[in-house]
Amino acid sequence: MNTIFIADLKVETRIGVYDWEQRLKQPLLLNLEIEPPSAAAFASDSFADALDYAAVVARVKGFAADHPHKLLERFAAALADLVCEEFGARWVSVSVAKPAPIAGVRQIGVSVERGERSA
Repeated sequence: MNTIFIADLKVETRIGVYDWEQRLKQPLLLNLEIEPPSAAAFASDSFADALDYAAVVARVKGFAADHPHKLLERFAAALADLVCEEFGARWVSVSVAKPAPIAGVRQIGVSVERGERSA
């Protein structure tokens, strides 16, 4: 299986169950691992066969800027669904973390997977 990863993508968003969390932008740290719709780019060296990383990053940032979700769990699931639907990913893993949300904790987050990995 061939995958593409986007590591430590920092986005700003309003997320959380408390009123104050919905009023203030907070940073989230995102990690994505994506199996593209085709493995052709790994052999062809042609951008026409490749997943456009910049387009994925731009779409993820846009999604984070304007979403209706309160929970990290729902945010991560919706983001994973978006990558599969809009970019044709066969499989995707999305991890979403809030940095330092509780005193003494470096990060709290969730991970979700969608699709099926190729052999």
